[in-house]
Amino acid sequence: MSTVVQKGATTAWTINVPKDWGITRLGNVSDILFSNVDKHTFDEEVPVRLCNYVDVYKNDRITGAIEFMEASAEPREIARFQIKRGDVLATKDSETPDDIAIPSLVVEDLPGVLCGYHLALIRPLAHRMHGPYLAWLHACKTFRVHYEAQAVGVTRFGLSQAAFKEARVPIPSLAEQQRIAAYLDASCAAIDAAVAAKRRQLETLDALRKSIIESAVTYGIAARPKLRQVDNDWLKEVPAHWEVCRVKRVLARMDYGISVSTIEDGRYPVLKMGHLQDGEIRFSNLDFVDEVDDNLILETGDLLYNRTNSPDQVGKTAVFRKSRTDAITFASYLVRLRVNHRANAWFLNYVFNSNGFLGFARRLAIPSVQQSNLNSTRYSQMFIPLPPVREQASIRAYLDEKTGEVNRIVATIENQIATLTAYRKSLIHECVTGQRRISEGDLNRVAGHEGKRQGISL
Repeated sequence: MSTVVQKGATTAWTINVPKDWGITRLGNVSDILFSNVDKHTFDEEVPVRLCNYVDVYKNDRITGAIEFMEASAEPREIARFQIKRGDVLATKDSETPDDIAIPSLVVEDLPGVLCGYHLALIRPLAHRMHGPYLAWLHACKTFRVHYEAQAVGVTRFGLSQAAFKEARVPIPSLAEQQRIAAYLDASCAAIDAAVAAKRRQLETLDALRKSIIESAVTYGIAARPKLRQVDNDWLKEVPAHWEVCRVKRVLARMDYGISVSTIEDGRYPVLKMGHLQDGEIRFSNLDFVDEVDDNLILETGDLLYNRTNSPDQVGKTAVFRKSRTDAITFASYLVRLRVNHRANAWFLNYVFNSNGFLGFARRLAIPSVQQSNLNSTRYSQMFIPLPPVREQASIRAYLDEKTGEVNRIVATIENQIATLTAYRKSLIHECVTGQRRISEGDLNRVAGHEGKRQGISL
């Protein structure tokens, strides 16, 4: 192999690459171009399509099926930044260093499509570097540590051309690069398919959980209950012995949260809209205040609903399971509902998060720029089903059990997805660093899907 390991060219992660591999700078085995073409650059020149940041960030393969941005360019820019099959596009700036140098491989010629402003166009020298191998190398988190260390910025981080050119890359023979890329293509496709199947299972389970809740809070848990028509808001019928009333009739009080600025450390933790997740409160990444009105300390069974958020998030509700002694308060985008003797807070939490109630509540929300507002007056006027208190408790217990079963299955599948995802990252690292050497036999096995797809089935 002709590539020479240059003095000072190794980095911590390349020390253990195979002895028959070389290590060199990326600039020695590829041309690296930074485009100056974006949708605002030229007004009346040659119409083109731009492959931009989002196209790369969301797609690990660039094809003609992607909806490119429309733009125009000077004629002299066309040839220089025209992307071609085998090119690797990488993000050269991002909001976080972790998202720097995310790659996408160009898998077909795309006439009239130019590399956009936020991307680096990396064109491998065909006699030394195989484009698909280079794309997988950039998909390796350990390799991208170099870029993360070189990123400069405050609110947005960027890389220079020098940062790309100076990146140290391991260079196996072209034949081995091709084997590595083909092996990772097949193996990661199998992993991705397994993950996609498990995500579909999660979607099915989420639909099942919502269906169980919807049925229980509108029809109860008794077999074949006698029903009566109501036709109020989202409710069409309920068991004959149930009441239907407005939310305000089951409340002892309704309060808006604090509007003062929060600090990183203090006496009272402050819950915000991001802490409400799937009917529960996640006590992480809390901010604080040093003083708060005693009436705004949360008590066990208090309900919080999100009055201002994006249209698909406004109205979400969660129940507070801690106690007053924890001294926790809440921010102004949340409204606290404290129930009276007529209602079980945990039953209401299921009602407020049911598809029917939540869907109707969001239709009542007042839209504004990028968010909606569901004020307490509108919320409190909505109708809810109200079984006898003892039956509310029974429904709550039933739903706790049923949703608990679903949640345990969900947790198992999420762990499987995490395992597959970690295995994928490990596999990429092992292959592009030579810790796992890929033979023709390996390619034949993965291409034929023999065994259990390289041990990834769960």
